[in-house]
Amino acid sequence: MRQFFSRFSRRTWIIIGVVAFVVLVAIIAMPRGEEAPIFQTVAAERGNLSASVGATGSVRARQTALLTWQTSGNVGAVNAAIGDRVQLGEVLANLNDATLSQSIILAEADYVNAKEALDNLLLSGTALLEAEKAVEKAEDAYDKAYNWRVKLNGKIDIKDYYYDDNSILKLREYRGYASAETIADADRDLALAEAKLEDARREYERLLKGEESDEVKAARARVAAAESTLALAKLIAPFDGTITQAKPVVGDQVTPGTVGFRVDDLSSLLVDVQVSEVDINHVAVGQSATLSFDAILGKTYNGNVVEVGQAGDTVQGVVSFTVTVELTDADEQVKPGMTAAVSIVVDEVQNALLVPNRAVRLVDGDRVVYVLKENVPTPITITLGTSSDTMSVLTSGDINEGDLIILNPPSFQGGPFGGGGG
Repeated sequence: MRQFFSRFSRRTWIIIGVVAFVVLVAIIAMPRGEEAPIFQTVAAERGNLSASVGATGSVRARQTALLTWQTSGNVGAVNAAIGDRVQLGEVLANLNDATLSQSIILAEADYVNAKEALDNLLLSGTALLEAEKAVEKAEDAYDKAYNWRVKLNGKIDIKDYYYDDNSILKLREYRGYASAETIADADRDLALAEAKLEDARREYERLLKGEESDEVKAARARVAAAESTLALAKLIAPFDGTITQAKPVVGDQVTPGTVGFRVDDLSSLLVDVQVSEVDINHVAVGQSATLSFDAILGKTYNGNVVEVGQAGDTVQGVVSFTVTVELTDADEQVKPGMTAAVSIVVDEVQNALLVPNRAVRLVDGDRVVYVLKENVPTPITITLGTSSDTMSVLTSGDINEGDLIILNPPSFQGGPFGGGGG
């Protein structure tokens, strides 16, 4: 035996050993037969489904105003701070009078005079009574002038008392026929009396109009002009709201355009989001929405769609429409400028047979779901309705409640609604 082994060199024995090892490994690795595939299944069941459209946007107040100074000067008083609630017309800050321009200082006198003139027009009853009396006197003078002129047309024998322009009673007598000169004088007196009567009536009617008269309108305009000039030295709240930014400090020197305050109406908070043209026709005013914020962890807010844009904007070839959502349960944690993730519920289905999206495959242009029947995957062609991120409503297809839907058919690769046949 030793002679037999000695016939082969050491190198030959090494080669034989390597070959034997490879053969042994191959034998061990040889498959013993295919194992049955393991399918992940879920039972088809009925439930409720909400389809939604998601987008992000920034919170804004319904009204926002940035108040800036309109003239130069030094800040004399500051009456509001961040967080204060203010009302329409409230003076938030004003400039020191001594640092204002001459035109603004003189506007104070203009305002006083204009206001006094307006009050006299609106509040004084004496002028109306005097105007009424002037009309009566003008009517009486016109009647006398008219009657006198009529008498001059024939033979006259008249003794007549009349009032001259200075309201002095005088006597005039005429016998026979009046001369051309007398008639001409009478015509002029009648024309003058008529003109005075018209003037008296116009003045009376003007005073009767009160605030609708041209004089009152002009007086109001003068008051408004003076107020506008005086307002240049003040920052005034333009609506009821909350001070969200405040910069003035007493003594600061300001110029036109210097920012003073920001006022926001926090009673109503809105979020504008951009919805793609693919989804916009599913969005309508009144639909509910949920909102979440990166800055407010673990809390979800509710809202409603209050406005849907009717014209799209194109940015880098993508068309989107602006949709505005109003928060219905906002609290002090939600602030203008925060980024919100918005989910708008565009459709809700109750008690429908649902199919997991991950189980749906596209085979030869048809949507197919594989159902496990007697441990055999059976393809079922289906039609889907409303969809959410994870589930879809089954509108047609031979699938019943309780059927085992295969989530991972082995012969078909691809994600939900994709892949091919094999």
